[in-house]
Amino acid sequence: MPKNKIHFEISERKMILHLVDVFCVFMALHAVGYFFDLAYLKSSVSNFIYLMVLILYLKVIGTIFELYNLQVASNEFLVTRSTILTVTTTVLAYFLTPIYSPKLPNNRLQILTFLFVVFFSLVLWRVFYVRFLASKRFHQNALLICDEDQLDELISGLENIDPHYKIIAYVSNCVSKGKTECCSSYVECVKPINLIAFVKEKHITEIVIGTQNPDSITTELYQQLLKLLESGKAIREYSQVYEEKTQRIPVQYVERDFYRFFPFSRSNQNRLYLSIVRILEVVVSVIGLLIMLLLIPFVFLVNTIANKGSLFYTQERVGKDGVVFEILKFRTMIENAELENAVFATAQDNRITAFGKFMRKTRMDEFPQFVNILKGEMAVIGPRPERPFFVKEIAEIMPFYETRHVIKPGLTGWAQVNYSYGESIEESLIKLQYDLYYIKHRSIYLDFNISLKTITTILFYRGQ
Repeated sequence: MPKNKIHFEISERKMILHLVDVFCVFMALHAVGYFFDLAYLKSSVSNFIYLMVLILYLKVIGTIFELYNLQVASNEFLVTRSTILTVTTTVLAYFLTPIYSPKLPNNRLQILTFLFVVFFSLVLWRVFYVRFLASKRFHQNALLICDEDQLDELISGLENIDPHYKIIAYVSNCVSKGKTECCSSYVECVKPINLIAFVKEKHITEIVIGTQNPDSITTELYQQLLKLLESGKAIREYSQVYEEKTQRIPVQYVERDFYRFFPFSRSNQNRLYLSIVRILEVVVSVIGLLIMLLLIPFVFLVNTIANKGSLFYTQERVGKDGVVFEILKFRTMIENAELENAVFATAQDNRITAFGKFMRKTRMDEFPQFVNILKGEMAVIGPRPERPFFVKEIAEIMPFYETRHVIKPGLTGWAQVNYSYGESIEESLIKLQYDLYYIKHRSIYLDFNISLKTITTILFYRGQ
């Protein structure tokens, strides 16, 4: 066992995947092209513009098909499927842009060779990643300091997101007081007096402070943590680790002084950013409405046969600054679906028609909302607008819920592309965590990432 166990952070793993993908494709095309004197392959890597276009296609399309999703990248079957989809789409797009890629050769065998070289260079490297770099030898071992009643929740909150992050032990207030009956069978419990030796023996690289009870950090434990910090071990607060791993704001673990930990993104007040976003929203909305005009005859025809009633429906939603507006959508439910009280729509809601389910999965029902975007009531990207009834109900239970209203609601958003459905108050909390993360980290890069993930959601039929 090495003296210092090697591990990779999430950002480091993604960087490795991005860089080695490019390196493997470049070297494979270069080697095969020059060894077999294949002009198309040689041109693809020797011409800077051709190479940059190929890399751009690979990065964007790979992101859409989840080639850089760590859960997918750590599973041999899923990453092979993702590689097949990425390579075939990338190569096809590359072939169809002859101005920015080499002229197609008369010898069609070179085209097939190009396809197979790109595919096998990627798939062989990715299989190596799964079997070696994603194996247990590169897992990051962590120790958690928390109250025992928090243990299961805190552990699952981190490990379910990062498959390479393992909490192998914990120190709780009851352990600090010398009790033994509280020890968990899931992870090992450690006494503060043995902490330094245990951390060294188990090659723990990070200590996470999850307790909110100051009495849990005894003087003895504090001294041990201080020595570990001086020796170079990372000691971080749980909410910081949770936000980094899950890309959600852990509102359930902070008190009402939440805003002390919540530096809003400067993009929310940046006039240049907001102007660029607004111009892009108008352009996207015009394109979206043109597509909607093409869809209307098809939707009207199917509704006439299978679900007679109005083509559109409107509903009150809460927008920026708590202002209520009328959202416009294609109708996906039966007429008069809510004769009594408002209820959450669910994935298996029997009020949703068969065609309505298809429209929701493909996001087709959302096209009329481009009208709301043109009017300035909504944005393309932001928290999904909720109904006033539910906003009032949820805000009474969840602190910070109305923080979502500091920006415009969106057609798509960080919560929609990362979480399948909010069917209850509890699941609304999870979506709130994603929404607050977006508000905190809002940027052009995050907007672009959400746009690509939205395409992934549609292609893999993961809509609501």
